[in-house]
Amino acid sequence: MNSLPEQLIEHGLRNKVFSERQLGRVTGGGSARRYGLVNRALKAHELIRLQRGLYILPAKYRTEDPHPFALAQALEPGSYVSVETSLSAHGWIPERVQVVASVIPGRKSASLEHPSLGTFTFHPLAHHKTHYLELIERRQWGTQVGLIAHPLRALLDLITLRKLEWQGLQWLTESLRIEETMLHTITPTHIRAIAGVYKHKRSNHFLQELARELRL
Repeated sequence: MNSLPEQLIEHGLRNKVFSERQLGRVTGGGSARRYGLVNRALKAHELIRLQRGLYILPAKYRTEDPHPFALAQALEPGSYVSVETSLSAHGWIPERVQVVASVIPGRKSASLEHPSLGTFTFHPLAHHKTHYLELIERRQWGTQVGLIAHPLRALLDLITLRKLEWQGLQWLTESLRIEETMLHTITPTHIRAIAGVYKHKRSNHFLQELARELRL
């Protein structure tokens, strides 16, 4: 009989995050059998547990490194990478961000610190549900997929999360270290797309002042 990693690979899960339910479909049998197989695979370093009920195969069985943004999507379905993580990925801030920070549609924050895969945080924000996916982009890294905020959406998410007030473009470039040239890539279409996203007056006022300063 093929090993558990070989069975998972045969079922197309080589580079994917998979659940215990998917493991059950691969291995067959009852929960006790699945429990035993998973425990043996974990002890033999043939599986990596992300969190309870979610796993990936270790590097020796994969053809792609697990992308942190795709992992975030798998850890919290419906989330998207945002705030400083997105701003850094898009080149809007110079710092390389260590934590993968995402926004989630629910009301409860969450976090995961994995010893080999990094730290992930998930933040709920007061969005209008019908506009939740405005300026959210689907990205693919090899066979892995995830959602990431457009830089303007990431900036407004950051403002909303930190409860920051508008203090001018100079504050954005000096305090938040946002590249000024990047701010001038914002278009009227971007402003219109995000205008109905946030419930907080502070966030909407910030967007209005930003648009005014950029003459959009």
